[in-house]
Amino acid sequence: MAAMNGECLICKAPLEYLEKAVEMECEICHKKELSQTRCVNGHYVCNECHTQGLNAIIGFCLYEKSKDPVAIIEKMMEMPFCHMHGPEHHVMVGAALLTAYKNAGGDIDLRDALNEIMERGSSVPGGACGFWGACGAGISSGMFISIISGSTPLKNEPFALSHKMTSASLAKIGEIGGPRCCKRDSFLSILTAIDFVKEHFGVEMEKPEVICSWSSHNNQCIGKRCPFSKANH
Repeated sequence: MAAMNGECLICKAPLEYLEKAVEMECEICHKKELSQTRCVNGHYVCNECHTQGLNAIIGFCLYEKSKDPVAIIEKMMEMPFCHMHGPEHHVMVGAALLTAYKNAGGDIDLRDALNEIMERGSSVPGGACGFWGACGAGISSGMFISIISGSTPLKNEPFALSHKMTSASLAKIGEIGGPRCCKRDSFLSILTAIDFVKEHFGVEMEKPEVICSWSSHNNQCIGKRCPFSKANH
């Protein structure tokens, strides 16, 4: 059998997903909470501990000058806090989009916007893609639109636009299907958002061709079925 890339932060064993949530204790902070995710050896790490160090992206984004949100998130993916999969992507997608949007001429207070995406994105747990039927990367693109449009539950057009954005990203993710890949779903959401923002906000971010460099780290890589596979380019 081929060697598996480590997924558990404690013992590097593969993860397993339970049909029902059970109480687990985080191996790092010892907080007890309900979860459906653990490694095959029983280890559990909570979302907060899994994303420790994520707030480093705020300082990074404030100094980033690129108009290309894919290039921005790829730099984040190389940072120590980022794993192959995990809820950190639920913040990173929106943060990369906010940064590129600002650099491309979008009228936002970037620091405030980044703090907001940090708070909102961090509330979407790992495994949402499979358990909620809504990938956190796709939801993050909707949060991005909500922030730049000033959406609230009582707004008209901003409310509609943020829902349309999330829907468009999730549709692209759903077209490919599973199993999950946080890198693939992040790229799909960002590329979809680039087109959406150009159409609805008149701000044109840079849109590159994406070729994945993460397949060797992903135990569930779908190979040629992924639009970003090197084999397709």
